[in-house]
Amino acid sequence: MAEVFRSIVLVGLPGSGKSTVGRQLARRLGLAFLDSDHVIEERLGCSIRTCFELQGEQAFRDLEEATLAELVQRPDVVLSTGGGAVLREANRRVLRRHAWVVYLKASPEGLFRRLRHDTTRPLLQVDDPLHKLRELHAVRDPLYREVAHHVLETGRPSVSNLVAHIAMQWEQRALAGTGHGPVDGPGC
Repeated sequence: MAEVFRSIVLVGLPGSGKSTVGRQLARRLGLAFLDSDHVIEERLGCSIRTCFELQGEQAFRDLEEATLAELVQRPDVVLSTGGGAVLREANRRVLRRHAWVVYLKASPEGLFRRLRHDTTRPLLQVDDPLHKLRELHAVRDPLYREVAHHVLETGRPSVSNLVAHIAMQWEQRALAGTGHGPVDGPGC
């Protein structure tokens, strides 16, 4: 019998739609929505970009690891993670163990079209953001796949179609008795 989960975690590259899809999915399923990057920024009292500049990526990743370990314990939540959340094995282990993980898979080229004017993502503030996205994809795609229970291509479907697909999968898992609890949750 598969694991029983009470929360959903969305992983994927920066700009893959984790926050947008997560908010709408939470609303549709009647769950709370959390964005780990926003929680971290609240705790830091500054932006992630500023944290990267002042303290470096290692300090940010340490805080991210502690925050994810806490947030993934909360039931009845849709959690959107930062794009690099899967870089640490401890994060992959805790995410996969405590939540149903969905990888929103997007091509580097598609992400570049969406993010080319974005100045808020620290890892993309480089001379060639498309090259950087390709590098990130090469390193992270296997890690996203390792942690994911479900992989969903985000290229053509609308946000509402992505949300409907994830909700359907979640509800099917509930009906099969392998998805999530509580008894009165969505799809039960």
